[in-house]
Amino acid sequence: MTFRRFYSSHVAPVTAVAVFLALVAFAMPTFAGVLVAPTVVFISDLNRTGRLEVQNTGDAPREVTVRLAYGLPESDSLGNVFVQLQDSNITDPKAAVDWVKPFPRKIVVPPGGTQVIRLVARPPQDLPDGEYWARIVVTSREGKSELPTPEGNDQIATRLNMVMQTAIMLKYRNGECMTRLEMTDHTASLTDSGAEVLLGLKNLGNASYMGVLRCSITDADGKTAAEKDFNIAVYDDLLRRVDLEFDRAQFRAPFTVDVNISSEGRTDVAREDMLFGNDVSYSMTIE
Repeated sequence: MTFRRFYSSHVAPVTAVAVFLALVAFAMPTFAGVLVAPTVVFISDLNRTGRLEVQNTGDAPREVTVRLAYGLPESDSLGNVFVQLQDSNITDPKAAVDWVKPFPRKIVVPPGGTQVIRLVARPPQDLPDGEYWARIVVTSREGKSELPTPEGNDQIATRLNMVMQTAIMLKYRNGECMTRLEMTDHTASLTDSGAEVLLGLKNLGNASYMGVLRCSITDADGKTAAEKDFNIAVYDDLLRRVDLEFDRAQFRAPFTVDVNISSEGRTDVAREDMLFGNDVSYSMTIE
């Protein structure tokens, strides 16, 4: 998954500061010597406080800042999935950015140290039942703030400062929450490297659908040519592409593509935090 939110570098007077910004998907909680857990934070009307642990696994202090933004998985016409973070002009009524606050927002974590960040929700009154969302954006950089000193008046000192960022999903559940997935479209075609499957998905519930997508392709003799499975999260409409790579010369047409999506099988989310919905299955034949 790709994040499409970038930040400009800052150039200090006299000293040129080169900044490299790396955006790391929320499913990968380790970045720049910092471990962030869990990968999803759940809060509800029964317990309006959540927690996030930040651990410095490196050998130098890390300056960590925490803020909230908004961004759901979206897709383009080719089935590529990305997340575009928004800090302002958020119009989605399902956004929890304005009423969930992190404490503290800025810390320095020593080598080997762990800091707990608390997320406190103060939702508006008469909030409709359902799930509400935000991204916990955690940014890490070296904890030392001093700049190098040029050796002469005609020299410019340059420091390389690497900034790393990850975005953890936060979900606030209010009242009765349910999830239901529908497959609205499905196509499959052979490619030079195997097969391409496009799946149109729609969430019909008032909470996100979290599940595992399994896709396989078998030939006319029943031999499995390729198979793939991965976690998915559907919040609204999503077009998802699955590339199945295999050597077509080793198998005989026609081919059958089997797709199964189930909310069972997630290992990255505790079972008590899962909302279990329906299963979706479909088969397609391609020549």
